[in-house]
Amino acid sequence: MAKQRGAGDLFQRVAFDRRIETNDPDDDGNSVGEWQEQFQQRAGYIHLRGGEDVMASRLQGQHVQVIFVRASTQTSAVTSDWRIRDARTDISYNIREITPSDDRAWLDFLCQSGGADG
Repeated sequence: MAKQRGAGDLFQRVAFDRRIETNDPDDDGNSVGEWQEQFQQRAGYIHLRGGEDVMASRLQGQHVQVIFVRASTQTSAVTSDWRIRDARTDISYNIREITPSDDRAWLDFLCQSGGADG
């Protein structure tokens, strides 16, 4: 049986950033935007160690992990086009997948750092 999560597991502080598009496209017609912090939240990290996809990501200089937070109105509004940023180290993580826990008290964000857009 998996260990129950609690407040003691939330050792990290993360910021949730959303990309805000500006009205002015660049010279090639692409939309231009910037990341803006929406809120901060206490979080826990689970570093993924095995699996073919995880190992392939490491070979490309990327780190895959699960960042979990308590479910709330704010965190439930987050989608995969947002990013999570470690408030202490300023490392940004692209959100790949969002999974609520069975009891709906937690949200797990499968995230990836490094790479072209992280």
